Amino acid sequence: MDQTNHSVVVGERVVVKWFTPPAPLPQPAPDVLAHLAEVGFTATATPYAALCREGTLLALVTAYLPGASDGWQWCVDEAVAGRTAFATELGALSADLHAALAAPSTTFPRPVRRAGDGSDLAARAEKALREALTLTGGEDGRWLREHAEELRAGLAPLASLGGTPLARIHGDLHVGQILRWRAGYAVIDFDGNPTVTGADARQPLARDLAQLTTSLEHAGQVAVRRRGADPLATGAWAAEAVAALEEAYLTRLAGHGHAGLLERSLLRPFEIEQECRELIYAARHLPRWRYAPMGVLRSRYR
Repeated sequence: MDQTNHSVVVGERVVVKWFTPPAPLPQPAPDVLAHLAEVGFTATATPYAALCREGTLLALVTAYLPGASDGWQWCVDEAVAGRTAFATELGALSADLHAALAAPSTTFPRPVRRAGDGSDLAARAEKALREALTLTGGEDGRWLREHAEELRAGLAPLASLGGTPLARIHGDLHVGQILRWRAGYAVIDFDGNPTVTGADARQPLARDLAQLTTSLEHAGQVAVRRRGADPLATGAWAAEAVAALEEAYLTRLAGHGHAGLLERSLLRPFEIEQECRELIYAARHLPRWRYAPMGVLRSRYR
């Protein structure tokens, strides 16, 4: 599994996630985990401790989940097999997570507020696009430059967010952060997006949902690239899985009484921004990953 940090399993009882380098405090994960425990969300690895020193977070200690595999394993297997039933479970799980994050606690007494204008989110998305254009070279870079204005136009709805609900979100929600283990699924790694700094902790829920659905498409790209899956069949698999996930998410969120928290018009802009951030991540940390976001972008913008 590709990680920017280093995790160690101790005695098949706990996992110690070491931050490399140590992360300056405050960091979101300890507070988010405390909040989720308080409001009764259990679909995560039970948090035990946070190790800190001199204003930095050194490590998080959580429960070990026996037999767990992350989505870059189990979801790619589903893509190769053409199975989409899992998507309904992920949609419900994501809605449960968002409902839990929207509940008040002693850690987050007011986890939801209304947005003012969208200038900050629009500026961050534009910055991500510019950075992706700068960092992506070769044929992929030429393709991006040719489609830059089309991508920029897709980001436009972010500039008009007035009144949109903002809530605590995961911040880096993708299939790699969802473990499948013997008791079901567990969401992990509440550290935020490694390509984003200084963002408001409260964001539109559409950001998480867009990140998760694009990661299903990335799993399809992995299945094609590494497992020899048929591109056309895998593209159809991804479309079906995304539709099922979104439908289950909306149904479950409404069941929690929070249907009004999701602004659906922001899904596509956040999908575009996420692909730009995937390209930034690839350039900075994992160059071989570039094929996944580029594969998705090329399939959408011909």
